[in-house]
Amino acid sequence: MLEGPNFDAYLDAIYRRNADGRLPIGELFVEHAIIQAIQGHGIDPSTDEGMREFIETHARLGYDAITVGAGLGFLLAEIAVTDDVAPLSKGQRGYFTGAGTRIWDRASFEAYPWPTVGQIDYSQMERAARLLPDGMKLLASAGGPCEWLMWITGYEPLSYMLLDCPDVVADIMERIREQMLASFRSFATMDFVGAVWISDDMGFKTGTFLKPEHMREFVFPTQRALAEVVHASGMPCLLHSCGNLAEVMDDIIDDVRIDAKHSYEDVITPVAEAKRLWGSRVGIIGGVDVDVLTRQPVDVVRRYTREVIEACAPGGGYLLGSGNSVANYIPVENYLAMLDVWRDWSMANRS
Repeated sequence: MLEGPNFDAYLDAIYRRNADGRLPIGELFVEHAIIQAIQGHGIDPSTDEGMREFIETHARLGYDAITVGAGLGFLLAEIAVTDDVAPLSKGQRGYFTGAGTRIWDRASFEAYPWPTVGQIDYSQMERAARLLPDGMKLLASAGGPCEWLMWITGYEPLSYMLLDCPDVVADIMERIREQMLASFRSFATMDFVGAVWISDDMGFKTGTFLKPEHMREFVFPTQRALAEVVHASGMPCLLHSCGNLAEVMDDIIDDVRIDAKHSYEDVITPVAEAKRLWGSRVGIIGGVDVDVLTRQPVDVVRRYTREVIEACAPGGGYLLGSGNSVANYIPVENYLAMLDVWRDWSMANRS
């Protein structure tokens, strides 16, 4: 039987020094609906009892760390709402339309209700910290600068602003930078935090949302400053980003200086290929393709997971998990099948 949480082993994998057969799980998050389905009843993490059960379920499943975020207080562009048709439906699902915006020029920038450092909400993190079992740490998260920029301005208005008023874009990013740096400096003082996410979707199937030169001008300097705060505290800085980032991976590794990268899709860069390309320079997290987890039968998920482990575990520097997150549309039996294969492999390789 595997032992309980061991965050030191998680760190060994992040820093690519776990060539002894210890393969941790690395996940951005598991949706509450999945945990509720496993438990067989509702869980409300906004209460101490709900958060305790949420954390204990993760520990029992084999996790060494769990992501809990801080709220930065930004007012975002309007979202559209549609019915959530997932098997474990949340009722409704929201999404940004692309055209909605809170800032589109200098006047709207000046009118925007910018949050203060004092408005950053750490309450969920503080609640979780009181309930962590021995050996487990929090992975802190406060989003990412590229996402906040697009979510405040809207993607289409941002595209025009990059041409018409790039000075306003720079000023928006400076406000985002100030608020994010404040949160990251607080994370650095929390002894229950073991690593920090820059959670920042920057791309789509074939490229980055913004041109690489715009990423280098507006996004990467803030990411680099955030990573410097994390590294100064002695912790690793993890990046979650969806999309095809091949054109800017050298920037992310050598300039931003992340310690590990999460989120892989087979239609973009399969995780085995990512390990081959970048695994000698950064830790590789996840990569069990969400489409496989969502749409394939259990036997295919088991076989696929074994293939991922066999391709990525040798040499260390890899943490098993989904390619993105364990969303409420992933069948619970498929998620548990992935973990069963991981558990069987871990037992066999540590005996």
